[in-house]
Amino acid sequence: MSGPTAPYIALDSAGPAAVDGRHIRALTFQSVRMEYLRRVLGQLSLAATGSRALVVGSGRGLLARGLARLGFEVVAADPSPAATALALDADDGLGVSYLTTPAEGLDVPDDSFDLVYCADTLEITERPDAVLEEAARVLRPGAAFVYDTVNRTPVSRLIYLGAFQGFPGTRIMPRGRYAAHRLRRPVELAESLDRAGLSAKDVSAFKPRDVRGLVRATRGRRRGTLTDDQLPELVDMVLEPESSPVVTYLGYAVRREPVTRSC
Repeated sequence: MSGPTAPYIALDSAGPAAVDGRHIRALTFQSVRMEYLRRVLGQLSLAATGSRALVVGSGRGLLARGLARLGFEVVAADPSPAATALALDADDGLGVSYLTTPAEGLDVPDDSFDLVYCADTLEITERPDAVLEEAARVLRPGAAFVYDTVNRTPVSRLIYLGAFQGFPGTRIMPRGRYAAHRLRRPVELAESLDRAGLSAKDVSAFKPRDVRGLVRATRGRRRGTLTDDQLPELVDMVLEPESSPVVTYLGYAVRREPVTRSC
């Protein structure tokens, strides 16, 4: 995948081993994403009911529907028409609006959301500053930007560049979706957030409780011996708020109030 507008399903299109790697990530990350979101909402005293949320990189809409169940009015945005079609097929009547639009140029108005969640995007885009600037543009002052992404470490390169897209037995992503220069350390991302007008507040590591479960799940889904519904329990992602992220991390920032300049 050469950028966030590349085809959504791009791996082994036939046979029982055909997988959608981005959906696998969404399934295995869902519980930890929702746990972290609830923590952020509590810290910011942000009530879901009466608030608007935008999910960027929404894929099949799993996270968007989770936010809708909390009470948010949700827009799910993804650059892929195929992803939007799959999300619409999976829709369960929660009132989510689905939109096909790139993260670098969101087709939504300024100052229109209380929460933006950026999923499966910051680690693949060649233009992270543009993604963050767009998130800041559509957020109301004081609103929250939440994200998860991949650190740039030897271990993360082994997993994301090797296991997930290079090694035949565990490959769940098309080659080229991840590249070392697109993975960003938390300090680098904090600097980018600041340039966009977003004040970084927190970073929390997360990982599989047992990495062997991740390996078994990846290989099993690749071989067709496991279904999507079996993956979350087998992988069992957990938050580690006090740990330095080795592979994946969640974080949030708050949009700063605009600076008023005197004439």
